[in-house]
Amino acid sequence: DHLIAVTKQWYQRRVRGDPKCGKQKCKALSGHKKYVGTLAWQPIHCAQENGGVLLASGSKDTTIKVWEVTRGQCVVTLSSHTQGVTAIRWSGDDLIYSASQDRTIKVWRPKDGVLCRTLQGHAHWVNTMALNTDYAIRIGNWDPSLQGKNETGVASDALSVYKKFSGSGEEFMVSGSDDFTMFLWSPASSDKPLCRMTGHQQIINQVMFSPNGRRIASASFDKSVKVWDGRTGKYISTLRGHVKAVYQVSWSADNKLLVSGSADSTVKVWCMKTFALLQDLAGHADEVYTVDWSPCGSRVVSGGKDRVLKLWRS
Repeated sequence: DHLIAVTKQWYQRRVRGDPKCGKQKCKALSGHKKYVGTLAWQPIHCAQENGGVLLASGSKDTTIKVWEVTRGQCVVTLSSHTQGVTAIRWSGDDLIYSASQDRTIKVWRPKDGVLCRTLQGHAHWVNTMALNTDYAIRIGNWDPSLQGKNETGVASDALSVYKKFSGSGEEFMVSGSDDFTMFLWSPASSDKPLCRMTGHQQIINQVMFSPNGRRIASASFDKSVKVWDGRTGKYISTLRGHVKAVYQVSWSADNKLLVSGSADSTVKVWCMKTFALLQDLAGHADEVYTVDWSPCGSRVVSGGKDRVLKLWRS
């Protein structure tokens, strides 16, 4: 396990550290000319033997850099965006997707730096992206049904877990924008959106697929969370209860619950069967910027403007 820290300096550094002791494990990765706003690890099952640990970083300087973290070297720089990079995803097909303030999403092949295609359709900044395989990629070779890591072979076991959770179908991506809309894509094979998803009345802050990929949740400045069908993009329901902007959402591992964090200083837990509010978690003294559910499903973490991280037991 590794932790990456990002400093808010114009020349930008990222430092890999050990989360158990907090000590730095390699030299800082320097090279971007402006601040770095997004990071993505290469999926474990895509890693080549003796190929090192790869990390992608997206920056306000319009570039994406791929780093070999152990050596601290930049392997390739991906350059085609005309404005700052806002989000990146490293897919299970070993492709990098980058979203930008230039209103486009680009698909890259990181092995040789080739730009495969450009996805267009949004009328304003693209703020957020999510893949229906994000959960499978995140857990790597850790199989929740076994309550731990497999030990036979990290990459091969990660591939088995990925196939188990992602199925044999194609990878889907959803994007959210300042134009209040979302698009559903099949980015590995087409530059045309599968559908356009409308309904939010203000900027979309985050989108996220459920672990099984069957639903999508979106958080917006319009104080609501919306739920959509992950295969068709069809609208399902709106979760109302926050009185200020909703910044982030996160799904439970069993797909049954959703947690949201808001500028109203609360964390709310929602039932995905009835779409009703289950619990209101008060405790932060200011806006809640981020929430996350542990892969095992037992805990939620939240962090906010009050400079406090809170750990909640489910």
